[in-house]
Amino acid sequence: MTVMTAAAIEDFLDEIFPQRTGTIEGVDHMRATMSLAIEDEHLRPGASVSGPTLMGLADVCLYVAILAQIGPEPMAVTSDLHCRFLRRPRGDRDVIANARIMKLGRRLAVGEVQLFSAGDEAPVALVTATYVLPDND
Repeated sequence: MTVMTAAAIEDFLDEIFPQRTGTIEGVDHMRATMSLAIEDEHLRPGASVSGPTLMGLADVCLYVAILAQIGPEPMAVTSDLHCRFLRRPRGDRDVIANARIMKLGRRLAVGEVQLFSAGDEAPVALVTATYVLPDND
């Protein structure tokens, strides 16, 4: 069960984080899916999607999954992010991010995000990240 819908999260992010990348495709219990339409600014030489683009989308996607569980919290922040690049992300396709929260505690949320070139079954990158949640006591 989620406490925020995808539309509510989009509205919240429009207010507090308008420079984010990606579009929310859906949220579910402990999960979120986002997509990013690839433009020239996302490409590196060789027509591959750049690492910073992939990491940024993964970071936002995990944040969206967390917001769906805890509600609107602007001060939930990334404390650790590790990216494993697995194969070349195609520059001629959108990127799809699937986030899964592995642990949601009082002060920390830990998750992983798999990133895909649209239409491909094998991920192009695997991101693991930790978010610090504010102490609201």
